[in-house]
Amino acid sequence: QVQLVESGGGLVQAGASLRLSCAASGRTFSNYAMAWFRQAPGKERELVAAISGSGIDTDYADSVKGRFTISRDNAKSTVYLQMNSLKPEDTAEYYCAAAPKYGRRWYAPAGYIPKEYDYWGHGTQVTVSS
Repeated sequence: QVQLVESGGGLVQAGASLRLSCAASGRTFSNYAMAWFRQAPGKERELVAAISGSGIDTDYADSVKGRFTISRDNAKSTVYLQMNSLKPEDTAEYYCAAAPKYGRRWYAPAGYIPKEYDYWGHGTQVTVSS
């Protein structure tokens, strides 16, 4: 069993930065891929960024490339999402998710699909005002 707890969301103005954190517990953190998803009201949950268990492989949604950076600290069992140049369209509930099936690797495009992830946090709200 894996428990995930997100933090770092908030209300910011367009152009600002936020860093989300997701603390994991329960299993060997470096043995599973991690991802950040987001879901805005009335929209489907979408992948924002993902990182392999080793930290070597990363992937991003086109809408956030060049602005967001995913990273992980396996010693602290934590994954981060650094979000820069935030836009109003980034407003959403952000969730971290874990995919033990991927081990220390990352697989696209399967990894874009929420059902590939066995564990989810409760989410943290990010609101970007114009």
